[in-house]
Amino acid sequence: MNRCLTLFLSSMMLAATSLPLLAPLSVQAQGTPRTFPESALRGKLVVTLPPEVSLNGKPDRLSPGARIHDTNNLLVMSGGLINRELVVNYVRDGHGLIHEVWILTPQEAAMKRPARPA
Repeated sequence: MNRCLTLFLSSMMLAATSLPLLAPLSVQAQGTPRTFPESALRGKLVVTLPPEVSLNGKPDRLSPGARIHDTNNLLVMSGGLINRELVVNYVRDGHGLIHEVWILTPQEAAMKRPARPA
């Protein structure tokens, strides 16, 4: 009983001391606009059956290890996005597959960006 109480109290103290350290990170990230690579293009993405996708109405494919960032810049799995039409910025890998995707907020989508490679 004594050991459980000691473990509980020590974990509570650890949580209380680490909370102030994490708070500035979340506050700092709220107002910071995301930056995208210069090579990123704009498109409408629909995940059909991962790794198969439709980009701007044409069949395409995600690369092995493709990363999809949601509007909070957290990584999401392609399986959770099936049949949703998303406005995205994306970058292709050396083989022409879609390698990195950022799901855009309405404010980010309002900013102009090329839809096709120059």
